[in-house]
Amino acid sequence: MISKLSGTLLHLNDDQAVIGVPPFEYLVQIPDFTRRHLQPLVGEDVALHTIHYFEGNPQKGGRMVPRLVGFLSEVEREFFEQFCSVDGVGAKKALRAMVRPVQDIAKAIEQQDFKSVATLPGIGAAMSERIVAKLRRKMGKFALLISSSAASPEDHIERSVVDDTYQILCALGHTEVDARQLLEAAMGTKKKFKDVDELLQAVYDTTSK
Repeated sequence: MISKLSGTLLHLNDDQAVIGVPPFEYLVQIPDFTRRHLQPLVGEDVALHTIHYFEGNPQKGGRMVPRLVGFLSEVEREFFEQFCSVDGVGAKKALRAMVRPVQDIAKAIEQQDFKSVATLPGIGAAMSERIVAKLRRKMGKFALLISSSAASPEDHIERSVVDDTYQILCALGHTEVDARQLLEAAMGTKKKFKDVDELLQAVYDTTSK
């Protein structure tokens, strides 16, 4: 199973990227929000976190075709897997639907914004209700995504700090929505937090003002 692909971005079209890893060239399916990020990087080295799956229905005489789907971060890949877990979605529909940043979609699902979710390509009202019903309690960590997906090592450290602090706040009795809002308020100060203690202190400093 291919879980990460690093190489040169050779070509890019609406829903696919070609990554050169000599002597091979890999065709990777990508959602629209990933394509927009990759547009200025053609010819440069990139890394995509991937899911390797087989598409087809051999029971109806079709052949199984291997596919790679790529994302800018592990968290975005995890969100895609959650999205695909909803009955009637699947990889093709999920890829088509993910035209907005994961953070935005996750917030809409968490806040039970059926209309916003229904506007995603290929979703519609009935599927929107199904997605919200299954996923709304699982969206907290995705709604807290650091906006820049081209993260530096420091960003990855902060991502871990945010995730750990989020879990602690929930364990302390805050709802998932409250925990996210508290973290967003603290992170709105634009400070960098090297550990959980610093971020927790900032959370409670913010709430005391």
